[in-house]
Amino acid sequence: MTPAVIQLAAEAAERQSAEVTDWGARIAWVLGLLVFIAFVYWLMRQGWKWRGTLQSDLPELPAAPGGLPEHRLALTGRYHGSTTAGQWLDRIVAHGLGIRSRVELTLTDAGLDVVRPGATDFFVPAAQLRGARLDKGIAGKVLTEGGLLVVTWAHGDRLIDSGFRSDRAAEHAAWVEAVNAMNMTEHPLTTTEGAER
Repeated sequence: MTPAVIQLAAEAAERQSAEVTDWGARIAWVLGLLVFIAFVYWLMRQGWKWRGTLQSDLPELPAAPGGLPEHRLALTGRYHGSTTAGQWLDRIVAHGLGIRSRVELTLTDAGLDVVRPGATDFFVPAAQLRGARLDKGIAGKVLTEGGLLVVTWAHGDRLIDSGFRSDRAAEHAAWVEAVNAMNMTEHPLTTTEGAER
């Protein structure tokens, strides 16, 4: 063999592949990451429970009375949550109001019936309805402008905004009009209130 061939053979022997991955270190990193994710999830869960405890003064949600009158409007869609009225990030989680779900809404002369498969149903009497509007977001859900139907109602000593999205968003405007018309019937503005607005 010539010296050049011997040198090439020596260089080839030196250029061997890198060592195989250190599996012990990799498994330790993966386990550490999984523990961290579980810890963050646990903290989020504790925060949710803590918020529910802070809102424990909220009365139980009323159930729909038997024999509701003929409905004015009905829709199917999604319930996106409830917040303190006017504070779209202050989510209310007490009594299951923080759980997103499918929803069937029915507006009657008696009030608003909210049926949520897999979550707590509730009923808002007509006297407790304070109005409705189109909005773009509510605690953890942001949509296009006017993509969310927000109904404001009184419960206990709180005003609550509940966000809904119909499967047919074109229905939202009719709901706003109907709920606001009911509100005007139940709570007509006095002369001074009208002047303030």
